[in-house]
Amino acid sequence: MYNKIMPNQSLSKIFHEIALYLEMQNVDFKPQAYEKAAQNLETLSEDVEDVYKKGGLEVLEEIPGIGKGLAEKIEEYIKTGKIKEYGELKKKTPVEIAELIAIEGVGPKAVRDLYKHLKIKNLEDLEKAAKTGKIRELPRFGVKSEQKILESIEFLKKSNNRFLLGDIFPRVRNIKNRLRELKSAEKVEACGSIRRQKETIGDVDFLVASDNPKEIMDFFVSLPGVVKVWGKGATKTSVRTRNGFDMDIRVVPKESFGAGLQYFTGSKEHNIVLRKIAIDKGLKLSEYGLFRGAKMLAGETEEEIYHLLGMDYIEPELRENQGEIEAAIKSKLPELIELSDIKGDLHCHSHWGADAYGRTGKKIIEEMAKEAIALGYEYVGISDHTKFLHIEHGLDEKQLAEQRKYIDKLNSKFQIQNSKFKILRGCEANIMADGSIDIKDESLAKLDYVIAGVHSQMKMTKEKMTERIIKAMKNPHVDIISHPTGRILKQRDEYEIDFDKILTVAKETGAILEINANPYRLDLNDKNIRKAKEIGIKMIINSDAHQPEQMRFMEYGVSQARRGWAGKGDIINVWPADKMLSMLK
Repeated sequence: MYNKIMPNQSLSKIFHEIALYLEMQNVDFKPQAYEKAAQNLETLSEDVEDVYKKGGLEVLEEIPGIGKGLAEKIEEYIKTGKIKEYGELKKKTPVEIAELIAIEGVGPKAVRDLYKHLKIKNLEDLEKAAKTGKIRELPRFGVKSEQKILESIEFLKKSNNRFLLGDIFPRVRNIKNRLRELKSAEKVEACGSIRRQKETIGDVDFLVASDNPKEIMDFFVSLPGVVKVWGKGATKTSVRTRNGFDMDIRVVPKESFGAGLQYFTGSKEHNIVLRKIAIDKGLKLSEYGLFRGAKMLAGETEEEIYHLLGMDYIEPELRENQGEIEAAIKSKLPELIELSDIKGDLHCHSHWGADAYGRTGKKIIEEMAKEAIALGYEYVGISDHTKFLHIEHGLDEKQLAEQRKYIDKLNSKFQIQNSKFKILRGCEANIMADGSIDIKDESLAKLDYVIAGVHSQMKMTKEKMTERIIKAMKNPHVDIISHPTGRILKQRDEYEIDFDKILTVAKETGAILEINANPYRLDLNDKNIRKAKEIGIKMIINSDAHQPEQMRFMEYGVSQARRGWAGKGDIINVWPADKMLSMLK
């Protein structure tokens, strides 16, 4: 049987690319099925190979979104390491499709046309064609499209060799759990930027406490996902994975685990200041412990190291030398928000205006509600796009009214079941170029809340974009501004805005700023979150889920909030529905 580390992510990538190839060919329905399966596998907590071993195809079909045909594809992959259909699609159109669609404005059909007319297979081909003016000559492209492609390629180059937290974290979690299964591993933790929950990750560090490092090292290099061993030593090993990122593992004695964890978590800037504090106290701090001369004073836990250096324990997300050490010395660190504090999610899409993944909007709303209940939430908000966003089948006033009535009916059903859970009626309206909203005020007034966001014309001047958002915040029906700076990690930078001015108006109007938890956005960033917190702006953490499983993105949003020093008092969806809604306009 073919075996590899957590095939969930590899299968997810393959299914996602199959969906793109099929969409490229204008195939109906199947792309949505593959995409739904890809997203479900990505968020599946159990190794799909272990699921298969328990009961074969029948048990695989119990995974949401996996029917008989897709279960057979998973079985084929587990047994052979490949999927025949995927190979045939790649052979028919030999393009690096995931690489190409990472460019803003290039979707599957654009990839098809670029290959058909110019034989463009990868980023290098695309850049060459754009620079020589060949793309502008194609149907449905033009000079502006060509320039946008070049700008996006340049932006992508700057963010190269970094991986999204959301792509890496599930894999790291799985490897960490596998290491913990080893009898010789007393303690295991991931360190570095992934423990600090940075938005993008360069490489991954693991730390293990063990008195048998050889077994740990042998296990680590033998993982089937490892394609290259950069170096294998008695207590340190470095490898490259099939997914393209490097991993290091270090083994230390149990009594040095806390010191090693603190040292390898970083950041470098944080650690430099800590070592200086230690020196000023006549001590030495290293990855092996805190010493006075040859005597070890602390090392087994991080807490005792921070305590002996004269400060409170500092959570990993704060360790960036951005004032956290000074705050820890004065016992003025914030009490950070926890994932368990979240009571609900207001930014969930049902695709009401179209079939999504082979399901109607009604079905998806009910699925969203069930997922929210499973997550322990007290409410979920349905926020479909509105009419200007045609590509997302945005809803008009009539459709919003129909959706409201259906949600009311569904809430009655939950009440009959003696459930306190509630589905809230909202929308994600579009902020037009002039700052107006694409839905009439009388329709917005009938909703429980209104989210509004910029989804088009993002190249406006700083002054015009700022005024555009400010006008939307001043609309008495707009409660929340979604993904306020418009960035997409590794694809698109923030649009130009005067963020300080945005904060001032948010304070005046009571507008709530969203921390969008989608790992492609994580918008607001940590610095802007901290700015908002410091002047008393309320925020909300939302998943921006387009299907139920994506509601689990919430953990990335919480991490982002923590990096911005946010506590429960800064985030409105830590409160029950009635209190949360009372904080809106």
